[in-house]
Amino acid sequence: MVKLSELQMKEIIAVDDGSRLGHIIDLEIDGNNGRILAIIVEGKEKKQGMFAKADELLIAWEKIVRIGEEVILVKEIYGPGIYGSA
Repeated sequence: MVKLSELQMKEIIAVDDGSRLGHIIDLEIDGNNGRILAIIVEGKEKKQGMFAKADELLIAWEKIVRIGEEVILVKEIYGPGIYGSA
C-alpha cells in the first residue's frame, strides 16, 4: 500500500513529451467505494500574490502509466484542466 505522503514526493511526468507537470497535492476519491478517481497536481507555474491559487491539473487515475520510485508517468496530457474524466 502506498501512502498519499509518498505519492506527493514523486514528480508527475507526461510520457507524451517528457514535460514535468508538478507534484500531487490531493486525490479525488469516490466516497461510495473508496476508489481513487483522479490525482490533483499543482502546476509548476505559481501565480504571484498572497491569495493567488496555483494552477491545478485534475488527471484521471486511468491516465497513470506507471508509478516509479521517484516519478509518476501519465499519458495524454495536453494542457491545464481536467483530463480523462468520464
